[in-house]
Amino acid sequence: MTGGDSWEFTDDRGRRVAAGRRPQRVVAYIRAGAALWDLGVRPVAVYGSNHDGELPDPVKAGSLPLSEIAYLGAGEDIDGERLAALDPDLIVDVTYDGSLYALPGAAVKHLEAADRSVGVPAVALSVGTDADLPGILQRFTALASALGADPQDRRLSASAEELTATEEALRAAVAARSAPLTVLTLSAAGPDLVHLARPQAWPELRHLASLGVHTVDPGPGGGANWLTSDWEYAASLRADLVLVDSRAHATRPEELTTNADWRSLTAGAQVQPWNPETPCSPAAYARFIRSVADAAT
Repeated sequence: MTGGDSWEFTDDRGRRVAAGRRPQRVVAYIRAGAALWDLGVRPVAVYGSNHDGELPDPVKAGSLPLSEIAYLGAGEDIDGERLAALDPDLIVDVTYDGSLYALPGAAVKHLEAADRSVGVPAVALSVGTDADLPGILQRFTALASALGADPQDRRLSASAEELTATEEALRAAVAARSAPLTVLTLSAAGPDLVHLARPQAWPELRHLASLGVHTVDPGPGGGANWLTSDWEYAASLRADLVLVDSRAHATRPEELTTNADWRSLTAGAQVQPWNPETPCSPAAYARFIRSVADAAT
């Protein structure tokens, strides 16, 4: 929220950030930066996580104009000096467990050492198991509004309307089927291993279930968000639609064509990409839900 010349915002860790003026130079984790871009806020730079590399992951970047917005690297390789030189007045990250997800301590030290009496304030919005998709989108919209996005922007309202329309389209498509739409979600880790998503751990998968989709639970075993298994076990979990992690670090479906279990798993099923780090904006999730609705028809 803002008042007069002051600015404040309370993030999902319960931390209140206050400043004498609205932040103008926002640096964000790439997923958060892509969401802010969709919502009408332009970050000056973005950075990746330990899953990312020297180049930005275009899947996580969404609609960000990567040729125009600086990418500072990822994880412990974030260029802290370059980050400090950008003179940011706010860092925006995400959180799964109450801590900053992607910004390492080394980068924070560069900020605190750049002739500042205090470090650059950071906010983190929850995208973890305890958050639901509508709530996540509302919080990112609230942050964007606090950072100056126009809530009356027709482009933004059109995105929200499109999300509602795609949700209704999916609900109708599922209801019209003679049998439930079963969806298995995974992240391929090479020819021997696959990570099978636990639907209850992912807000967007729980949201699909609320719209009538049957999300396949991989069963008991270690891992809160994923069950790691071999492909033979994965092939035993039949589904109408297989959603495959499309991030840069995951194995691509075209690399699995010689794997007999992959072929068995996908025989008779549709295969579509899934971004576990979809930008948290109505526009981005409308595209995702539309893809599922198309598969249901």
